[in-house]
Amino acid sequence: MKSSIAIAAVFSILVGLPTSSVAGPEDVVVKDAWSRASIGTNRPGAAYLTLHNTGTDPMTLVGLQTPLAMMPEIHETKTDANGVSSMSPAGEITIAPGESISLEQGGLHVMLMNLQTKMVEGETFPLTLTFSDGETLTVDVPILGIAARGPES
Repeated sequence: MKSSIAIAAVFSILVGLPTSSVAGPEDVVVKDAWSRASIGTNRPGAAYLTLHNTGTDPMTLVGLQTPLAMMPEIHETKTDANGVSSMSPAGEITIAPGESISLEQGGLHVMLMNLQTKMVEGETFPLTLTFSDGETLTVDVPILGIAARGPES
């Protein structure tokens, strides 16, 4: 399995496909991973990305790890009828075959709580996604400017 992942990554480089995402479980593709620089370590950071399941079986994301934060979790922001927003852990996220899940501002996203170092613009950090089948996928997440609104900004 690991050799097929390496071959897929090399193939992507050779044909010019995005390489930020060909790794880990062979049926999951990660696109547009990014985060914002932080002022310090006393407030949580966040990361955003899109997960696409290219396989024929559902994939369930059950955990996250990064040396950047002691408590990385998937959170969801919800806004009630009165316009009041709240955020809470989302738990496991299942991606149906052929479908994508976006972890983005204002919805599902990666919360990086208890930062161990400041998030510095221009750097990257590894984010390891763990799936219910025990497979993992590690993505290098670029840190953009403090006012960034997405990977294109």
